[in-house]
Order: sequence, then C-alpha cells, then structure tokens
Amino acid sequence: MPPPPPVNPQRLSPAESRERTLHFFHGLGVDVPLPASAERADAYAALVRVIVSSATVSSSRVSCTLTISPGVANQYNTLHGGAVAAVAEAVGMACARAAAGDKEMFLGELSTAYLAAARVNVSSSLCLF
Repeated sequence: MPPPPPVNPQRLSPAESRERTLHFFHGLGVDVPLPASAERADAYAALVRVIVSSATVSSSRVSCTLTISPGVANQYNTLHGGAVAAVAEAVGMACARAAAGDKEMFLGELSTAYLAAARVNVSSSLCLF
C-alpha cells in the first residue's frame, strides 16, 4: 500500500508571503541604517582587527587571540558565522604570507565547520599551521 499523500501547509497568496517575509526581516533589524563607519573602505579589515589580538607569526605557524565583542555577535549572543569566516581568512592569509613571502594572493575557497558557539565577552585562542 503506498504512503498517504503529504498534507499541504496553508497556501499563502504572494501578497501574504511578501508581508510575512518583510515582517521577518524587520524583526532582524535590516531596516536600521548602518553606522557611517561601516561605509569606510577599510570597514571589513577594521572589524577583524577589533576581535583579533596578540598575533604571533612564524614561518610555520600563526596564532592569535579572539575576543568576542557584541559588534560581531549574532542574535544568540555568540560569534556570528561570517565573523568566523572573516577571521579564518585573515589568519589564513597571514599564515600563507609567512610561508610564501609578501606576495599578491587571494583565497580561492574557504570551508568552515562549527563545533561550538563562542559567547560574547569570551577570549579564545586560534592557531593555524
């Protein structure tokens, strides 16, 4: 005997779907303007510099300390996944430049696995080999 057909959830009209989607985004705060500092050309690098400190660079290893501030936190008061990727990129580039010299480089691909959340106002060590 075949399984029963799936139950269809409530069908929304395009207008209702739009309203629910807008309500969701407004709840996240997307309608709040960005501060002027976010419009600067070096805003991305400044964001990473705010949370990375005590960097040690050698030809085979880069280590640093991350301090999770509210500026890089998500709605759960943990480090935002995009900030994790930004720090990984910056530290990875520092590691590559330490090994290859100060050459023009770019990161072609980055994959990130999340094991546990880092809470706001906590410091953590990061080390790349």
